[in-house]
Order: sequence, then C-alpha cells, then structure tokens
Amino acid sequence: MRSTLAALFTGLLFGAGLAISDMINPARVQAFLDIFGSWDPTLAIVMGAAVVASAVAYLVKRWMAHPVLADRFVVPESRRIDWQLLTGATIFGTGWGLVGLCPGPAISGLVLGMWQPWLFVAAMLAGMIVHKLSFKGVNQCR
Repeated sequence: MRSTLAALFTGLLFGAGLAISDMINPARVQAFLDIFGSWDPTLAIVMGAAVVASAVAYLVKRWMAHPVLADRFVVPESRRIDWQLLTGATIFGTGWGLVGLCPGPAISGLVLGMWQPWLFVAAMLAGMIVHKLSFKGVNQCR
C-alpha cells in the first residue's frame, strides 16, 4: 500500500511539474525544435533540471542498500546500442517532433479538456497493443 501511494504521489508530482513548466503544451515543445525560427529554450532548462535531479538520485542510491519502499533497485544494466534502441528512439523522436507530445505530457494533458492528448493517448495505446501482439512470446528483457 505504501508503494502504491508513493507511486501515486510521484506521478502527481511529475504531472504537476510538466504542467507548471508548460511541457504539456505541444507548441512549447515544437518551438524548442524550431531552431531556425522562434526558438524557445524552456525545454532545455526543464531537461537540464531533470538530469540534475537524476544525477543526485544516482549518487544517493550508492549509499543505500535498497530503496525505502522496495527490496532492490531496478536499474537497466545494458549499455548496448542496438537496432531496437535506435528504431524506438527514431520513432519516438519523430512522433514527438511532429505532434509536440510524448507519453508523460499527453497523459497529464488529458485533464485539460482538449482533444489532442486524447487522440495521442489512444494512438499510443493502439501502438502498445500492436507491439504486444507482434512480439507475443518474444522475451524483450535481457
């Protein structure tokens, strides 16, 4: 129960951060990618803050035997760059650049009453279903 509440709190905090930084606004993201037009550096500042927070978390992790609400840390061990990683990154980046949304901001944007996040989340769920059916029985974990 504690871990569920912690996950809920973390998700709400993440969503609030996205809303406060206006990262749920597709125009803000597209303006960041418009380097030859009216470039907006806000996304770079948000990403920089996320990198700092993540770096601090990794430093703190070194001094902990296990997480507060779990038996062990779950950290990706593979550092291999393969075709699946490159393909996924390309698809993600292309979609993100075209529509200005990625999963976190889209889910946070569902509460705004606009149709675009709803369409994005529906397409994302459809893609997840197609992926699951396409790779049924294939072990994706290494």
